[in-house]
Amino acid sequence: QISEPNEFDIMLVMPVARLQLDESDDTGAYYYLSFKRNPKEKYLLKFLDEDGKLSAFKMLQPLREIIKREVKNIKDVEVTVKRKKAGSPAITLQIKNPPAEISVDIILTLEVQQSWPPSTQDGLKIEQWLGRKVRGEFRNKTLYLVAKQNKKEKVLRGNTWRLSFSHIEKAMMNNHGSSKTCCESDGPKCCRKGCLKLLKYLIEQLKMKHPKELDKIYSYLVKTAFFHSCVMWPNDTDWCSGDLDHCFQRYLGYFLDCLQKSHLPHFFIPQYNLLSPEDKASSDFLSRQINYQLNNRFPIFQE
Repeated sequence: QISEPNEFDIMLVMPVARLQLDESDDTGAYYYLSFKRNPKEKYLLKFLDEDGKLSAFKMLQPLREIIKREVKNIKDVEVTVKRKKAGSPAITLQIKNPPAEISVDIILTLEVQQSWPPSTQDGLKIEQWLGRKVRGEFRNKTLYLVAKQNKKEKVLRGNTWRLSFSHIEKAMMNNHGSSKTCCESDGPKCCRKGCLKLLKYLIEQLKMKHPKELDKIYSYLVKTAFFHSCVMWPNDTDWCSGDLDHCFQRYLGYFLDCLQKSHLPHFFIPQYNLLSPEDKASSDFLSRQINYQLNNRFPIFQE
């Protein structure tokens, strides 16, 4: 979060040698996981459901209990485990401590030592921006799967897992320049991160004003549109620090275009559209709100 950094995510990573991945739908993002024969991780067998699939739900329940038990041992700070939200994979801790209260999401993550599934083959199109070599290095990194309910399933069984690329996203953020020295202490500065922060802040503020209408809008959309923008305008000179105003409007224009078409492909899984047509009402509402801000010189930034 930009306005108040009071929400944090922690991935609780469990290494697993090899898994069988079966797509649970046509997005290419959600999978059923099962073990190939004789897995090393015998301790995980008790978390299989009746179909032999590794159940995120079955793993999250005991994890919640362990965390609840451990939290009681924390003496100097008041920490509570928030009530479970339906379909949410996170175990959320509320940490009350002046000057601010923060919430920490603990996300159960499997780290699998195998190549990325076919749905990712045409994603991560960063050759023009960060180079072919970097793309190869990223694709050789381990695969992360987070316990995440696929809402498209007719019966919610809690046994789907979603691919996660947050480790790659972080690496791209940290080394975002087409030249290696971009934004280093002695290198040229760019405004890529400034643009991302502005749009994140804008969406955060609009969501606070219109929680009901923008319930389906989440910040990952902004981040995805940002990575696509970095690919469309791959050079550091496309993001000169003095051109923040122009660069932000260009990035915002692309985001508005995505909202209007109800089409924003996942950066790593191009077949997966993050703006599904059934959420069109939210997209249209957001589009109108952003256009209002744009045409009135962003009153929300002055508030």
